[in-house]
Amino acid sequence: MDTNRSEDKQSKSASDQSSPVFYHGTRADLKPGDLIIPGFNSNYGTRKKASFIYLTATMEAATWGAELALGEGSGRIYIVEPTGPIEDDPNLTDKKFPGNPTKSYRSRDPLRVTGEITNWQGHSPEQLKTMKDHLENLKRLGIEAIED
Repeated sequence: MDTNRSEDKQSKSASDQSSPVFYHGTRADLKPGDLIIPGFNSNYGTRKKASFIYLTATMEAATWGAELALGEGSGRIYIVEPTGPIEDDPNLTDKKFPGNPTKSYRSRDPLRVTGEITNWQGHSPEQLKTMKDHLENLKRLGIEAIED
């Protein structure tokens, strides 16, 4: 793992063979080989254009991504591989979970879909409502995702 000292962020190379399996939760209908790229409106806050694409090495975080994504259709969880460097997601690691126990990352480079997890279990309706209420409160407070 390389450390970018000028920004004090950890970054992994896409060619790092010790990389875990990565996931991306969404509502988009994708196929193996498709690229997920930054530049679409965020699912959070005021939905401004996202400069990053997000991925995780845990099914729990991917499940939240699939359930909370905006749009039509069912939530989906894809297995993805980064095509460039990734870094810890400061939205979670700097504010909520120091040390990145959620194994949440982001990249400015596309993610390549390599497969789909079809047998995942969603959260209970109560958990989902609590999370959506929390996100709505953040929106009302004007709290946005970090964009560096």
